[in-house]
Amino acid sequence: MARLPLTRATTRDRPRRISPLVWRDMRNGLLFIAPWLIGLIVFTIYPILASLYYSLTEYDIVSSPKFVGLENYRTLLFSDPLFYQAVGNTLFYAAIAIPLNLVVAVLIALLLNTNVRGMSIYRTIFFLPSILPDIAAAMLWSWLLNPQFGLVNSLLKRIGLPSIGWLSDPLWAKPALILIGVWTFGASLVIFLAALQDVPQHLYEAADLDGANTLQKTWHVTLPMLTPTIFFNLVLGMIGAFQYFTTAFVLSQGSGGPAGSTLFYALLLYRNAFSYFKMGYASAMAWLLFAVVLTITWIIFKTSGRWVYYEGEKA
Repeated sequence: MARLPLTRATTRDRPRRISPLVWRDMRNGLLFIAPWLIGLIVFTIYPILASLYYSLTEYDIVSSPKFVGLENYRTLLFSDPLFYQAVGNTLFYAAIAIPLNLVVAVLIALLLNTNVRGMSIYRTIFFLPSILPDIAAAMLWSWLLNPQFGLVNSLLKRIGLPSIGWLSDPLWAKPALILIGVWTFGASLVIFLAALQDVPQHLYEAADLDGANTLQKTWHVTLPMLTPTIFFNLVLGMIGAFQYFTTAFVLSQGSGGPAGSTLFYALLLYRNAFSYFKMGYASAMAWLLFAVVLTITWIIFKTSGRWVYYEGEKA
């Protein structure tokens, strides 16, 4: 039988052999990234998968996990009053702190984007609170907001206003935490300042030719060009608000008081995990939080096309 000549098709069908040089480069690359891969598997992937399993169990660290299925989730949603109190506190904080932080950061960034002498000093002053550790900031504000001898109440008395209970008053505890959160807007401020530098000058020149004043240029030129940055800070702020923990923990000494007004979701999760050793229950709380944050983030991304403008994008 005559031997068929090799055609281009049969040649392509042959598997290509990897040369020893490619194998050596691949091996060296894997060896170089092995520490990172091991760390990713041991400290990230395994804890995530383990927490998913523990959320379906009754686990107190001391004894072996006992599989209970969706019982932890059912208890959270239908039998735990503290769960809904923590959710309400967290949503209240997020609904006010996030927009307020964005508005303050944008306004201050617009002021700091002008050509004024000593502007670098002003920028540093506004940025400094954001690099202060959360625990140090909480201790500082615990003195400033002290009902008896705090500086804030002293200033209120000087201008003829009554003293406020702040962290000891259930009505004012969350507003006090929102005030502290807005005080540390420096990270958002820096991002907005960088975005303002990228606003094309020809847009302002065109607005000047049309007779627009400063307010009109800010509303019709600056803010639309800042929408991608607003979108970015909105997503980060939302994720951070739903994980709000350190300041509330320090100022309430872990109790979530007064009267549960500062019992945020992350604080309740911490108490279930490390005070009551209900690790399975806390893992279920963590996965519910992940689902909620993922859903809200998805909604923000899906609706961003209606209000976020990217330069160069076709209408």
